[in-house]
Amino acid sequence: MRLPRTLPRSLAGQLFAMQALLVAAVVAGCAFFAYASGRSQAEETAARQVRAAALAMAGSPSVREAIRTPDPSAVLQPYAEQVREDTGIAFVTIMNPDGVRWTHPDPGQIGRSFIGHTERALLGETFEETYTGTLGPSIRVVTPVRDGDRIVGLVSAGITVERVSTQVREQLGALGTAAGAALTLGALGTYVINARLRRHTHGMNAGELSRMHTYHEATLHAVREGLLMLDGQRRVALINDAGRELLGLAPGSVGRRVDELALPASLTGALLASEPRVDEVHLTADRVIVVNTSPVVGGERRGTVVTLRDHTELQALSGELDSERGFTQALRSQAHEAANRLHTVVSLIELGRVEEAVDFATAELELAQVLTDRVVDAVAEPVLAALLLGKAAQANERGVELVLTEDSLIDDGALPHSLAPRDLVTILGNLIDNAADAASETATGEAGGPVPAQRTATRALVTVTARTDSGELLLRVADTGAGIGPADADEVFRRGWTTHGTGRGLGLALVRQAVHRNGGTVTLGRAAGGGAEFTVRLPLAGRTAGTEVAAP
Repeated sequence: MRLPRTLPRSLAGQLFAMQALLVAAVVAGCAFFAYASGRSQAEETAARQVRAAALAMAGSPSVREAIRTPDPSAVLQPYAEQVREDTGIAFVTIMNPDGVRWTHPDPGQIGRSFIGHTERALLGETFEETYTGTLGPSIRVVTPVRDGDRIVGLVSAGITVERVSTQVREQLGALGTAAGAALTLGALGTYVINARLRRHTHGMNAGELSRMHTYHEATLHAVREGLLMLDGQRRVALINDAGRELLGLAPGSVGRRVDELALPASLTGALLASEPRVDEVHLTADRVIVVNTSPVVGGERRGTVVTLRDHTELQALSGELDSERGFTQALRSQAHEAANRLHTVVSLIELGRVEEAVDFATAELELAQVLTDRVVDAVAEPVLAALLLGKAAQANERGVELVLTEDSLIDDGALPHSLAPRDLVTILGNLIDNAADAASETATGEAGGPVPAQRTATRALVTVTARTDSGELLLRVADTGAGIGPADADEVFRRGWTTHGTGRGLGLALVRQAVHRNGGTVTLGRAAGGGAEFTVRLPLAGRTAGTEVAAP
């Protein structure tokens, strides 16, 4: 029969068992050391005690006088017994140089020979030994009694080994009580610590924790969304590879405060906010990211979990989709206008006015072909050419004329592959859209009240310059709008800045981002017609990026 496999003990249980064994081993070791030390000290104390008693009696004048008497035992026996009782030693034996006892705790032993060694004492030495006599094994000291230069007797004082062991056993009982108390306290402390550890590890064992750490690391590195965790002091506690890439942070960012990471002010504010943030769009130097924050609260604020999603490509695709929609609308309008003009030509022919029909059709064809020829001749880059033609059609539908300057020239192959066509569409498309809005509003009086008399006759005009010059691509867009005031010059590239109400204000921020991504600069100035003029310079080779704003 196969035995069921036991579940592995939790990490807290393993640590508790190891700590309990460690505490028991330490207490047992301390107890053994204390026992051995106590026994040694007890034997030392006993030896010092009997030595002191023997030396005191050997040096006593009354002992020497009693030895001179015909019956030394009559005087020395009561004296020795009194000393023995007063000092608590086992025996005091006074004997003649031949080893015949004058005193003994057992009076029947008086007159008999001393059991032990006396040779060294007869030579004038005081010595200590452990010897088995009539009272059993004992620790004894033997010392000579001198009367002048003669040795007239010997004194031996001792304490039995059994009495020393009894004293040690009494001490050992107290030591055992202390050791048991230490073991109990150690076990209680270990239990409390491991109960807390069990709560923090949720009862998992070491293998489970190791696997969880492995899966945790693999998940952090594999997930494409950015994950950022902040502690209660707004320091970076954890960040995965995607989060570091989205925020443009260096590898050593863990442990730093959010306000030390040099992130955009709006993004820093979102990360420091105490309330949750849901699907907020923020711009960094190179990306458009969607931020969600969720505070971790458990009795007190413990930190914040932040998720980051990259919407840079989605935002670019959305802009391209808006451009395509504009192109479609422009084509639909042109088709409608073409149908009207075709009907006019047909009607003129039906009326027999053939020459007028030809003149009308030729004039319309030349008018539509002028800008197309100008763009195709000047701009060989197909993406820019298509964008300019499409934006010209869109602007025309709004009553705004788009003009390409005479000095515009971009040869085929002049733009490097590193300059993404999508970024060119983002930059030039948003600048033209803003310029067309400004020119159209000023011409129709929508920008703020009636139009001054001196400006009503001014046509709505957007002027575009696109050329390569001195190793860089120059894109300049000017309009005949109201311009941008000095107070707004520093804020114009900030996300959310707009003069067209809520839900707008992302275009110029995306322009700055695309320019920065390609190592260029964008400057704001005043156009010759009084409106705003944006100038973008993109290096055809790498260069440090920046955004310069010149007050209009």
